[in-house]
Amino acid sequence: MTKERILVVEDAPDIASLLKIYFTSQGYEVLTAMRGQVALEICRKTPPNLALLDVNLPDMEGYDIGKALRASPRTRHIPIIFLTARGERQDRLKGLGEVQAQYYIVKPFDIEEVHMIVRNQLDEVRRRNQSHPVTNLPTADIINEQLRSLLSADGWALSLIHINGFETFTQVYGAPVGEDVLRFTALLLSETINEMGGEDDFLGQMIVGPEFVLTSTPERTRALIEHLMTRFDNEVGLHYNYRHRKQGYIEVNDEDGTVRQFPLMSLSIGVLTSQDGPFYDIRELSETFEEARQKAAALAREHKRSAMFQGRSH
Repeated sequence: MTKERILVVEDAPDIASLLKIYFTSQGYEVLTAMRGQVALEICRKTPPNLALLDVNLPDMEGYDIGKALRASPRTRHIPIIFLTARGERQDRLKGLGEVQAQYYIVKPFDIEEVHMIVRNQLDEVRRRNQSHPVTNLPTADIINEQLRSLLSADGWALSLIHINGFETFTQVYGAPVGEDVLRFTALLLSETINEMGGEDDFLGQMIVGPEFVLTSTPERTRALIEHLMTRFDNEVGLHYNYRHRKQGYIEVNDEDGTVRQFPLMSLSIGVLTSQDGPFYDIRELSETFEEARQKAAALAREHKRSAMFQGRSH
C-alpha cells in the first residue's frame, strides 16, 4: 500500500520541522510548504491525502488555500485541518464554515492529539472508499459525484482509460510489480493534466480493475489522450525484463501446457462528450462509456498499441 501523503503548510520552521519529523516517523509521506503558492502548486501536481494548514502565511491566508482546494474537482474531497494561533470565534467560523475544514485546532497543540485526528480522518476517507489504496487517486463516491455533475452540464468530455494486458502482466511478474504499473500510469496521467490540462479537469481511479477516469473539455481531451498514449507506449516497456521488452510480448502457459503469446501492455480509452447525450443517470452514462472503451480495446488488440474510441452509436 502506498504511504498516505500529508501536506504541512506552516511558515514557522521549528513547527514545520516538528510536524514533518513526527508524521514521517508514523509512516506517512510528508510534504511541506512555507508559502501558500507553493502549497497550491504541490496540490496541483501531487494532491495530498490530507492538508494541515496554518492561517498566517507570508503571501496569503490559509483560508484561501482551503477555498482553492474546495474549488477544484481534483482536491475538493481532501480533509483539511487548521493548525493556527488565530483562535477567535470569527476565525473558527471562517475555517469550519466558509472553508468547510474538518477541524480547527488552536496553537499550542498536542501533537499526539493532532495525530489521532489525522488518523481518524484518513480512516474515514478509506472507509468511504474515497481514495485508491495504491495510487491515492479519488475513487468510488468521489467519481460518482463527478459523473453526477456531468448529467446537467454541457461542454464536457469523459474518458475511461483501461490498461490492456494488466492481468496477464501481474500473473507473470506478481502483484507488487503490478502496483508499480498502476502508480506509473497514475503519474503519467497527473503529469499530462498538469502540463496540458485545466484547473477543472478531474482524475480518478476505479477501485476494482486497472481503470482510470478523466473529465475535461472536448477541446483538450484529444490532445491529452494522444499525449498519454504516446508516453505509455514508449515507457511501459521499462516494467518488463529485457527479453520480453525486446521481443514485444510475454509467454504464458495455458492449463493444457500450450504456450500463448501476449503483447506488452497498452491503453484502451473510450471517450464520450456531452454531445453524445443526453444521459439521464449515472448508470446510463457509465454503461455507454464502457461500450466506447471496449471498442477502443478492440482497436488496441488489432494494432497492438494504445487506441482511443470516441463517441457513441446513435
